[in-house]
Amino acid sequence: MSNAILVVGGGFSGLTAAIEAAELGHDVYLVEKSPWLGGRVAQLNKYFPKLCPPSCGLEIQFQRIRKNPLIHCLTMAQVVGLSGSKGQYNVRVRISPRHTPPHNVDFTFLASTLEGETPSEFDLGLAGRKALYKSMPFAYPPRFVLDPETLSKSDMVRIAGQDKLDLKEEEREIELEVGSIVIATGWKPYDVTKLSNLGAGNVKNCISNMQLERLASPFGPTQGKIVRPTDGRTPHSVAFVQCAGSRDQNHLNYCSYICCMATLKHCLYLAEQNPDTQVTVFYIDLRAPGRYVKVLEKVQALPNVHFIKGKVANATQARNDCVEIQAEDAIRGEKLTLQYDLVVLATGMQPSLATEDLPLPVARDADGFIVGGEEAGIFAAGCAVMPLDVTRSAQSATAAALKAVQTVKGR
Repeated sequence: MSNAILVVGGGFSGLTAAIEAAELGHDVYLVEKSPWLGGRVAQLNKYFPKLCPPSCGLEIQFQRIRKNPLIHCLTMAQVVGLSGSKGQYNVRVRISPRHTPPHNVDFTFLASTLEGETPSEFDLGLAGRKALYKSMPFAYPPRFVLDPETLSKSDMVRIAGQDKLDLKEEEREIELEVGSIVIATGWKPYDVTKLSNLGAGNVKNCISNMQLERLASPFGPTQGKIVRPTDGRTPHSVAFVQCAGSRDQNHLNYCSYICCMATLKHCLYLAEQNPDTQVTVFYIDLRAPGRYVKVLEKVQALPNVHFIKGKVANATQARNDCVEIQAEDAIRGEKLTLQYDLVVLATGMQPSLATEDLPLPVARDADGFIVGGEEAGIFAAGCAVMPLDVTRSAQSATAAALKAVQTVKGR
């Protein structure tokens, strides 16, 4: 029986599960498909409950990982095969080439001289990135990544003499033996391009809530200034469209739990940067569970924030790159046609496995959330199970880690 534990996913839930299991004396293999750990939390400007920056919580977790030799981090890696059974699994992991050395080398200057550019995945397309890049200022592992497909011909000349870059590095596979598995594959924002009636993808200055989070981040594409993507101008009027694609049988047939709180947080961002910006929130229902009701009361007291109960029917392009929306005011029984400098779609949380396959023997419900698997020694955590905030995700991960530990100990 193997004493080791596999954790799939290096977001906040995966980090928590890995640390908890390792600190109980077990070898942990942490497999993350992106170049760095941190998941969606790393993309945020601030997160609940303390409204602190992601570095506040993530750097503590990274320090615990650095100090624990039992945690083995595999980034740019994916599980591609599984055999065996509970207590003795053989896992095949495919690792993509990073093309940079295994130790930390600062390529900042070289990266700045390169010409090739592609949309930044980390900034959700709001900015570009070079072929040689490190998206997070506090990234772990603190290593650059080289993307050969983004290199221009002149870039190839610039890096030709760099002995620390290895363009010949190839994809490889390794095998791991583990006794139990924690799945913490997290979530992704719902694809807004499917919300064509709300302007996503074809109306300028109509963005998602996660894109606004990147604009508000001091490490984002605008160094923390919330501006219109088209002209860099501070918006004087902003509309939030709640439940954009959520609670809708054609899209996400459930409430994502945190979208209302995210919008309240964004209202605070806007009020801090420009108290004169007029903000309107179109909602069906407002959710502020538990102690978060105080945040709702704080935002409702702001003189520049207005709440309208009613659905937004559509959003279209207006003059001066403004967005025109048609909505209802359910309380007054009125139909509204209004224009805004910026419209933010509060899209829901979709489990990553809703559109991705994972070669593990676990069932998923109609929405892509994991159900069951515990009889096989496989435990799901965080938003792989249901929409959760950071605090509840960490609690879920701790529970999953303890179950995984009990499994390898044969209890």
